[in-house]
Amino acid sequence: MKRYRHYKQDKAIILSCFGSVIEQDKYLELKKLVEDKFENVDVFLSFSSRMVLKDLQKRGMEYKNLPQILSDVDMLGYKNIIVASINLFPTDEHEVLKKTVDGFNNFSLANIRYSNAILTKSKDTTLFLKDLDESVTKKDTANLYVIHGTPALELGGIESITYSAKFLEMIGDANYTCSLEGAFPFYAIKEQLIKQMKKDGVKNVQVIPMLLVSGNHYIKDMVEIRDDLAEHFNSSIVESLTDGERFNLIELQNSTKIILNNIKEEITKLG
Repeated sequence: MKRYRHYKQDKAIILSCFGSVIEQDKYLELKKLVEDKFENVDVFLSFSSRMVLKDLQKRGMEYKNLPQILSDVDMLGYKNIIVASINLFPTDEHEVLKKTVDGFNNFSLANIRYSNAILTKSKDTTLFLKDLDESVTKKDTANLYVIHGTPALELGGIESITYSAKFLEMIGDANYTCSLEGAFPFYAIKEQLIKQMKKDGVKNVQVIPMLLVSGNHYIKDMVEIRDDLAEHFNSSIVESLTDGERFNLIELQNSTKIILNNIKEEITKLG
């Protein structure tokens, strides 16, 4: 095909992220990690949050969403493109990613594949959650894991959220879970949650954001939840796993391990 002669570049990896104004460096660090792991492959960043894109633009930082980056990478002539899903759960953001890739495959001559979201496979998810719980658990302190959640309960990815919540509660006697805007949201179950904690003899509790990268939800919602709990317990937000100011799940070693393995798996499928 005459048009295919313009596809002279081999492989490209696009990291499809939600985006964050306050923790943008976390994505840049991930990009560098992927570049180091896949030395002969060019790596690009895309962000799905228009609010984040507009805010970053005001700060003099130009980024693009996935359709724009896919168009750019196709125009640059890459034959094989891996879109890495940098999403914690395979819910709405991941579904949009899949539809975008499927759409481009209808007219692009490139071979475009997408990877799984991080908590997609049962074994990966189990080991991830176990490692997380071991990393944050403190003596005589309860853990309240706050999952962002999704407002649509019919999505297939909701099973990943449900499993994660149940598993975390099962592996720790002092583990509790709720969501921000999904099933069992904090605002709706707050009184029952506090009642159960008191019944269990909880004195200290730390809020653990199940957020891949901290953003406005961290600054606003996690602080509000901590303050609500402070009326009944000694409450805090879990400390960063590194020397950072805020807690980010992407700092967990298993997070990047799964992301890299997912990319590697899709490259292998290219043949």
